[in-house]
Amino acid sequence: MKVYIAGKVSGLPRDEINRKFDESAKMLVEQGHEPFNPTVLPDCEDVPHDDYMHVCYAMIDICDAVYMQKDWQDSKGARLERKYAFDWEKRIIYEDPATKEDF
Repeated sequence: MKVYIAGKVSGLPRDEINRKFDESAKMLVEQGHEPFNPTVLPDCEDVPHDDYMHVCYAMIDICDAVYMQKDWQDSKGARLERKYAFDWEKRIIYEDPATKEDF
């Protein structure tokens, strides 16, 4: 299954971002999935957030599911990605089931 990884990025140091997304990707591969990691895209600090989200939505479009890292609620982008995935009837998987919220 193709799985998009969503989590907090903004405001975190690049090494922390890489570590947590790489760990999620590795875990998904070990479970037999194909991870789609948005942090491998080029840094686009000058690109407006709304524009960058269109690239993320395109990745979600080709995935079967979205994996919500445990810090997803602290991220405007991850919250938008979750809503987008829900609207397009994608499966939503939570790293921490305690962070699951109803729509």
